[in-house]
Formats: sequence, C-alpha cells, structure tokens
Amino acid sequence: METLRRIIERNDTRRGRIFDLGIQALIVLSLITFSIETLPDLSENAQRWLRYVEIVTVAIFTIEYALRIIVAERKSEFIFSFFGLVDFLSIAPFYIASGVDFRSVRVFRLLRLFRAFKIVRYNKAIQRFHRALMIAREELVLYLLVTTMLLYFSSVGIYYCEHDAQPKEFASVFHSMWWAVATLTTVGYGDVYPVTTGGRIFTFVVLLIGLGVVSVPAGLVASALSKAREMEQ
Repeated sequence: METLRRIIERNDTRRGRIFDLGIQALIVLSLITFSIETLPDLSENAQRWLRYVEIVTVAIFTIEYALRIIVAERKSEFIFSFFGLVDFLSIAPFYIASGVDFRSVRVFRLLRLFRAFKIVRYNKAIQRFHRALMIAREELVLYLLVTTMLLYFSSVGIYYCEHDAQPKEFASVFHSMWWAVATLTTVGYGDVYPVTTGGRIFTFVVLLIGLGVVSVPAGLVASALSKAREMEQ
C-alpha cells in the first residue's frame, strides 16, 4: 500500500513521475477529443472513434480516482477537496448520463503537473537563462497556465450559452475561441457577441476575470524584471 501511495501521491520515484505525466497526457487527449466532438458535420466513423477514446480515458480516470481514494490517509478529506471534486465531476456525467457535460473541468487537473515539475532537475542550458527570467518564471508559468485554462473554459461556456441561438457564429468550441480571446483581452471587437441573457451574464463575468488576468500578473512580472536589473548592476 505504501508503494502504491508513493507512486500516486508523492512523485519522488521514476514510476511515480511516469504515472503522473501519463495521466496528464490523457487529460490533454480527452480535452482535445471533447473539443473535436463539438465540430459540426463530423462523420459517423469519427464520432465512433471519439467515443472509443472517451470510454478508454474515463475507464482509466475512474481507476485512478478509486486508487487515490484507497491510498488517501483521510479519504473523506480527499473526496471533498478541490482535486477530489474535479476528479469526480470529470467522470460522473459519463455514468449518470445527466445531459450536463463536465469534461471541460478536466483542464483544472493539469494543475497537478506542477508537482511533477518540482522534482525535475533543470539542465545546464536552462540554468543559463537570464536572471530576470529565473526570478519571474513562476509568475510567467502561472500566468500562461491560468490564461490558457480560462480561454478554454470561456470558449466552452459561451458555446453552451449561445450555440442554440447562434449556431453559425458559435458552431463549436474552436469557433468560440475567437470570442473568448477578444473578451478575455478586453478588446471586444464586436464582430461576435452574445444575444441570450445567459450569454451576456457569462460575458460580464469573463470580462471581470479578464481585467484581473491582464493587469495583476503583468505588474508582478514587471516588478521581477526590475529586481533582476538591480541585481545585475
């Protein structure tokens, strides 16, 4: 049991790193296939293969979820934790067929990738990077990751809000990404905009989030770069 716990939770062994990175790869694969499913006019053969991929990934995620509960020292604490709830929501709709698809929340599971990166030693080439980049690397990585997750989640959200009302403009998650980029960056070109009440409320929330995403990390990175210049002088 202790060996299994070390592989799943601690990631300080080769098998643990392989397990963690393998799960992350499956998460990315499931997100890509989910987005492809929203494309219009998919052939029956493509839909069938996408369904097979979903069955396999959900089976693996279910086994992983069960194993995490088994090895958890405080099982109830894990089940109701952030990652525990995300893990559950990402597989539950497949079994209960509720009509509500939470597969997009799997994007938040990528946050576990930081645990794997903590134990990866940087090679000499990376260590030669500029001191400013080293100081600001955490802010930059966090900014890029959060921005990517928000971009994807905003695309999924507006797709569900506006697809029925505007099937041409919001034909799929990929089509909705242009709206998400324009809204999160607070540019708002106005060429694609929501017409439903739910879509407008969702846009308001995304705009508020976009203001924080753009301003706060930029200030942190600028401060780190200034500090790096002072250290060099």
